[in-house]
Amino acid sequence: MMNNFLKKGLFFLLLIIGSFTQAQIQNPVEWDYEVEVVSGDEYKLIIHAYIEQGWHLYSQELPEGGALPTVFDFDGSGKKYELLGKTKESETVTEYDNVFEMDLTYFSNTATFTQNIKVLDSSLARINATVEYQVCDDKACIFQTKDFEFIINEDAIESEVSEESVEPVEDSEEVNLNNPEEKRSFWGIFIVAFLSGFAALLTPCVFPMIPMTVSFFTKQSKSRAAGIKNAIFYGISIIVIYVFLGSLVTLIFGADSLNALSTNVWFNLLFFILLVIFAVSFMGAFEIVLPSSWGTKIDSKADKGGLIGIFFMALALAIVSFSCTGPIVGTLLVEAASKGGIAPIIGMLGFSLAIALPFGLFAAFPGWMNTLPKSGGWLNTVKVTLGFLELALAFKFLSNADLVLQLHILEREIFLAIWIAIFGMLALYLFGKIRLPHDSGTDHISVGRLITGLVALIFTIYLIPGLWGAPLKIISGFPPPLHYSESPDGIGGGNGGLFSNSQTLPEGAKYGPHDIITFHDYEKGMEFGRQKDLPVLLDFTGHACVNCRKMEERVWSEPQILNVLKNDLVLISLYVDDKRKLPESEQYVSPTTGKEIESIGNKWSDFQISRYQANAQPYYVLLDHEEQKLVAPSAYEPDADEYYKWLKKGIDNFNRSGKPAQNIFSAESDSVMIN
Repeated sequence: MMNNFLKKGLFFLLLIIGSFTQAQIQNPVEWDYEVEVVSGDEYKLIIHAYIEQGWHLYSQELPEGGALPTVFDFDGSGKKYELLGKTKESETVTEYDNVFEMDLTYFSNTATFTQNIKVLDSSLARINATVEYQVCDDKACIFQTKDFEFIINEDAIESEVSEESVEPVEDSEEVNLNNPEEKRSFWGIFIVAFLSGFAALLTPCVFPMIPMTVSFFTKQSKSRAAGIKNAIFYGISIIVIYVFLGSLVTLIFGADSLNALSTNVWFNLLFFILLVIFAVSFMGAFEIVLPSSWGTKIDSKADKGGLIGIFFMALALAIVSFSCTGPIVGTLLVEAASKGGIAPIIGMLGFSLAIALPFGLFAAFPGWMNTLPKSGGWLNTVKVTLGFLELALAFKFLSNADLVLQLHILEREIFLAIWIAIFGMLALYLFGKIRLPHDSGTDHISVGRLITGLVALIFTIYLIPGLWGAPLKIISGFPPPLHYSESPDGIGGGNGGLFSNSQTLPEGAKYGPHDIITFHDYEKGMEFGRQKDLPVLLDFTGHACVNCRKMEERVWSEPQILNVLKNDLVLISLYVDDKRKLPESEQYVSPTTGKEIESIGNKWSDFQISRYQANAQPYYVLLDHEEQKLVAPSAYEPDADEYYKWLKKGIDNFNRSGKPAQNIFSAESDSVMIN
């Protein structure tokens, strides 16, 4: 009985998460391909499909009225080459499908397709092919296409390139660039949420509950095994409660629309106020509590016993500890909401896992409870420290609103001065020089408090040179950018003259990060690129985009990259959150999204979506003078060496346009060479 309940609890948790993953753009099949030489004029084209767990790719041969079969189209067959037989496929599985109500043949995990060809014309350089396929799991089906280019004759390729410009890169490559970053972002949210949950454990509202709750389970259960199972179910109940909260946020706001909140002025102002209230509460001015009637009703349910009673005990913990966990949960949901998609669910999963883990572990190993420190004043110290951190984070949201409106009220120097004051006061508090309402008197401070105070003091000292123009790469993305300040070159020219404004600006250009000449108008930037015979770097960015600032401050500042950005290309930065209104004559309804385009930011956001089928920032596109892509677009890339290689690859392709080229189709491109 207990095992069944545990299984149902886990199933319920997975169902909540799974029900929202469909809101994301998915690409469950990755493709790879190669060419083998069979004889002098006969080749074998080999295509591999790598299928995500739980998804099915269907065979080429399916009955009518069911799923769509996989279909290959080899362009130009019968002219310069001919197909030898049908496309063969690897081993399949045939099963009855409850959805389509028929037997269907499909592939799981991997699939391989082979097509033999015979070359009829020795000048044949490449073979283009397309696959149309349907892939399904137990919740959804997706129809997609993929293009391939098999290189048959390298010498013919070089001859071809000498007569033509470099071909534009297909959009299909963009998926491989964007997906890893999305996964890194979700992992980052999970880790931060887990650490936040651990911090919440060390607050006066939660920490004392660990030994009390575990002792209850071990004493009331008939056996040690039963006590462990009860504690595990208690932990699962905590996870379900918090994940449901994250799911509710995603459901109410919509998985795809949450991302837009990060640049919404009222959203940022609202959460600035909320975080200030949370911070003041943590510091002891007052407590944020839910209505007492809620706790009374939940406690009465918990007294019933059994698994239902255990679930309500977990709900009671969430309500009773709200004064400590509420501000942390609220902050996490705000940060996760700005990421969009299922980020709030992932955030609550990480947070609740950290809260739930000790109850299961200490129930399994009750002897460990003897190693727990005794409750005391240190719990309040943790709570106050979290209050200082909440206060510092609050000003990030206020800064976002100021950046979007370009009011220049909270410029970089003022922001840093506020953070220096906050973390300086935190250091003094931890050293015992400042006392707050709920602090207990003490003649000494603990070693842990001393070390934490030293960390706060070191961080405060680290921030100070930022007033004189230091880049502060550790916190890049949090303060306003270097150029958004009273003194863009640092106080008193403190950047040492590294960047110079001595150049004469072209019409329509401005100085951007690191004094890079930047255009904010697409047409003017493209025209300047044609005049100077330089490639163009499109930079889709935002005033409130954290990763955009990280790229500018950590990656663009590297000497080799800065040299390229200043001398080897024309930079066009398009701000998708620019709230300035377009003239009425330039306002329109987007044919792609159907939305009214009224502001400059709307215009560039719609341009990014309609032209490149992407809506995340930062997003970088290298273009030639015909507005064709020179290399697959790139997203956030914190590795400066990789970003430099990406820039050089696009510039090299631009320089080779219309000239003989040796390595245009390198191993990094979406092509296959035969030596």
